[in-house]
Amino acid sequence: MLAKLLTDENRKKSANLLFYIALTIELLIMLVEKSELSFPYESYVFRLTFLLTFLAVALMKHDKKELVLIAAALAFGVLCYRISGKNDILRIFTFLAAARDIDLKRAMKYSFYFCLSGYIVIALLSVIGVLGNVALVADYGRSVGVETRYVYGFGHPNTLLGCVYSLVLMWLFIYGEKASALLYGSLIVVSGIVAVITKSRTGIAMLAFTLVLAVVIRVFPSLSKVKVLYILEMLVTPFLCILLTVIAAGCTMQKYTGVHFTDIGFIIKKFWRLEKRLNYRMSNLYYGVPDHGGILSNWKLIAGRGADGYFDMGWARLFYWYGIIPTVVIAVLIIVLLYVCMIKKDARSALIVLSLSLYTIIEATFVTRYLGRDFFLLIAGVYLGYFFRDILFKSDDMKDKANV
Repeated sequence: MLAKLLTDENRKKSANLLFYIALTIELLIMLVEKSELSFPYESYVFRLTFLLTFLAVALMKHDKKELVLIAAALAFGVLCYRISGKNDILRIFTFLAAARDIDLKRAMKYSFYFCLSGYIVIALLSVIGVLGNVALVADYGRSVGVETRYVYGFGHPNTLLGCVYSLVLMWLFIYGEKASALLYGSLIVVSGIVAVITKSRTGIAMLAFTLVLAVVIRVFPSLSKVKVLYILEMLVTPFLCILLTVIAAGCTMQKYTGVHFTDIGFIIKKFWRLEKRLNYRMSNLYYGVPDHGGILSNWKLIAGRGADGYFDMGWARLFYWYGIIPTVVIAVLIIVLLYVCMIKKDARSALIVLSLSLYTIIEATFVTRYLGRDFFLLIAGVYLGYFFRDILFKSDDMKDKANV
């Protein structure tokens, strides 16, 4: 009886069901966090979703090489948890492993419409006066004095813009390949309206950059076959993103602590000229957290307990929250992900990775404990699974299929 219940097909269906339950919970808790509701039991919910994805992984079929890789990844996640007190790396690895066999487009559609519906509810609740503000009037420290910026229940204009940015990226993945000029035009108009009412400069720049490249890819689909473009992207992300972050953290360290970083005055001068335009994000690497943990000299191989403050620069937050080794692992996985994009000739996914990586230099929206924000983990789970299972390990399942 048990053997009949645990057939490969039933195990696959059960693992898929567990994954979708975990994804739904992660999306729900993310929507609560995006709104102005208070929910003090997040850590318990995160443990629940970890357990669900772990059970999904346990039900999935793996060969010996995969099992060794999964065990190593989980052991690394546990090590990070024991040292830092944060289980995020462990949760992310388990989520990625559980996403290996999902129908990617279906899962992305589910996330897109779930988020869209939730965001509309948050906005409507603010408009009718039930929860949250429609707009905030304040001095945002951008040297322009008091401003009126719209938030529609999301607490901060950058949060609202970040939500729209996520929806745009998900839409591009789902519909970008075949969407008409009218649909692209409508997307650009909606993005422009949100950009104007939020006045979020980083978000505006990244939306414009992403949409222009998305249109280029749509008009010239043969670009997806040009391998050199993927290789050039690998130089940008993760290498250039990390280099710029290291320079920013080093320049901040040198200015505020006197610890030497570089004698190249040109670099320091250029970076500090950007500081005002970046709303003093570099200075917040020092002043934004009690232990000044964002500066270069305070980065650890694996971050210790207490490294849980907040500042805006996302790549720097990765180094601060998790440490140098986990961030290097993430960088390697990004390279592998882009390699799979090149193999699959998937320029849209590569564009999403590029856009998010550049955005994360300045903003930390996607460096978060809320995996529901990180829709790109769906792509990563499927594509990394494809790389390790079908390319690197050449699993027995693929050999069997090849012999049929």
